Amino acid sequence: MFSKLIYRNAKRSRKENLIYFATLVIAIASFYIILSLGRQDVILFLKEFESDSIDKLLAQMPIVYLFALFLLFFLILFANRYQLNRRSKEFGLYLLLGMRKKRLVLQLLAEGFITSILALIAGLLIGGFLAEIISLTVSKLVGQGIIGHQISLSASAIFFTIIGFLSIQFIALAILGGRLFKQEVHELLYEQMDKKQDMGDFTGNVLTVLVGAVFLGGAYWVALYRFTDFTGLLLFVAVALGSLGTVLFMRGFGKLLGLLASLSKNKSTKGLHTFTVRQFQENVANRSTSVAVTSILITLSIILIADGASTFIGLENVFARSSSVYDFTVNGDSQKIEQFLASEKMEPYVEDLNLLKIGRMKYKDERGEDGIPLSLVDWSALREQMIMALPDNYKEQVLSGEIQNYSFSSENPEALNLFGVLETDTTAPYLIPESSYNGLLKAVGKKPLNLHSDEIALYFNPDFMPMDNLESMPVLDHILEKAAKEGKSLMSIHGQAVYIHPSIPMRGLVADRSVQIFSAFIVPDHMFEQLMNTETYVAYWNFRIPQKLQDQEGLLKPMMEARDLLKASGFTFESYLQNFGRKLFYVVAGSYATLYMGFLFLIIACTVLALQFLTQVKQTGQRYVTLSMLGAKRNQMKKSIHRQVLLTFLLPVSLACVSGAVGIRAMIAFVMIHIDDKASLYPIALASACIVIVILGIYGVAVARSADHELDKLRWKPNIE
Repeated sequence: MFSKLIYRNAKRSRKENLIYFATLVIAIASFYIILSLGRQDVILFLKEFESDSIDKLLAQMPIVYLFALFLLFFLILFANRYQLNRRSKEFGLYLLLGMRKKRLVLQLLAEGFITSILALIAGLLIGGFLAEIISLTVSKLVGQGIIGHQISLSASAIFFTIIGFLSIQFIALAILGGRLFKQEVHELLYEQMDKKQDMGDFTGNVLTVLVGAVFLGGAYWVALYRFTDFTGLLLFVAVALGSLGTVLFMRGFGKLLGLLASLSKNKSTKGLHTFTVRQFQENVANRSTSVAVTSILITLSIILIADGASTFIGLENVFARSSSVYDFTVNGDSQKIEQFLASEKMEPYVEDLNLLKIGRMKYKDERGEDGIPLSLVDWSALREQMIMALPDNYKEQVLSGEIQNYSFSSENPEALNLFGVLETDTTAPYLIPESSYNGLLKAVGKKPLNLHSDEIALYFNPDFMPMDNLESMPVLDHILEKAAKEGKSLMSIHGQAVYIHPSIPMRGLVADRSVQIFSAFIVPDHMFEQLMNTETYVAYWNFRIPQKLQDQEGLLKPMMEARDLLKASGFTFESYLQNFGRKLFYVVAGSYATLYMGFLFLIIACTVLALQFLTQVKQTGQRYVTLSMLGAKRNQMKKSIHRQVLLTFLLPVSLACVSGAVGIRAMIAFVMIHIDDKASLYPIALASACIVIVILGIYGVAVARSADHELDKLRWKPNIE
């Protein structure tokens, strides 16, 4: 009999609190997804290239999981307290009929256990399914067939999800059970009367709103203009001011809501307008702190979802080769390497094979007064022209010697980046023979260089130097064009005048990072042999996967097959897979955790708002019965409830949207949310807002239907419509 009672009560509670039960299922599913991250295809793929980084990422997931459990604990505590208040009379009757308090608490724990088990089963099934979908989707996005996908469940993720969820559920129920144990029968039977809310005086409420607005304004100002001052300490000031300002604003605004009822007197008796506003005021004023907390949570969710979405959109950059040309680079120029790459087993994977030779220029035989060997390069004429091309403020700093070190950034003028590279590298520049670079140009379908014996080209590595255009450099082109018209040579090497070829297409020299240089001189082959310091000479064999093979099988599958063959050969090599994996890791690391926490904050906020509203409907049910006796129709009362739901969700969301917009703008300004294409900022912001609105709408509709159901259960006056 007792077990049947427990089962029946648990079933009824799930039906009456479907919103809460659905939230538990979603939370459990999200726990499993985040804990099973290590079993997803994309993570297994990345472990081959970024094993240390992946291990660090996975090591942080338990911290995210524990923080999520901490938040969910308070949600469960709040929701179950709402449940106890709902069933107060029921528990009082059990005690009145002779049930012992210990048995009542045991019943409560058993009902919670049944609900938890069902939520775990549903959550783990949904979580397992979603984890597979996410794994397959990301695998598809990064290239079909990177790994033979196998359906797999993470036993450790299941175990920790079950243990963690049951633990917080048990602790919350134990706390509430202890509270129930201390209550007397009459307290349960007649419930606790709501305390009369002190609405304060008009002046005090206005002052509270103004102080809250000032605090919010201060937080916005700090976020927009002083975000990184004092090594980011002002970030905590902004959060503290914003949180306090939100609480004060909600408290004062909630108490002033009664003014809305008197602003439109012609509507005050139509459609239960005054009743709706008064109910909304009571809901906000009585629980202003929790409404403020939900607004803060929604703000955080908007920022985190926008951050995660912008990072995930960066997945497009993973595929963008930009300056990269080659898929593989094998170190060395030995005949064995060339023979291996031309062998029958490697031949299907090799196209545009090219030997890249590189080395530094020799010094003069004599030394300067400081004992340092003198450079063969005299670029004083070009240096003078480059200084003239600098913006005035930088020009003065260079001429006065204030600038000693140079940093290269997309924020710098092009002339400053060029000048800094040449000033740093021209003493003993790197040399690349014309034939090597012509092989690279041929691979990308560009015209080969045809340098004269007294002509060189300047190469700037786009992998390490910011460039707006890989095909030309306007500042340098203008200087060279002017010199060509005047017939001037802007540089000499070993006392011989050399002419500089106009800008050439700039591409990466190797597959990944084995050649980390900023600039080089591309010189005729004979000049390379004469001027190169043999002690610095290195060579690399570069090749690409044939386009025909890419069209048939995609890029990643043949790249991995070629990589396995090169591994077996024993040669030292690198591949574009390393570059690809590195970019992909940043996307995964930057999006998974932030999106997870963003959606978790949003779901918790929505659930708190829902339960808070339904609690008020339960506590004020007799008011609707009174309205029916005064002639109000059921349809009118339901419309009133629907308006209350809309206002209850709209108030915290409105303030959260403003705060969230400021937060996103600040993070973009200080490159904490990085968006290369500024035009994509608005679609990202709009998409994030739509996601939040859709989820809020789903919860709002569910709350309205639950409230309608509560209304239908009331004891109406006879024959009411």
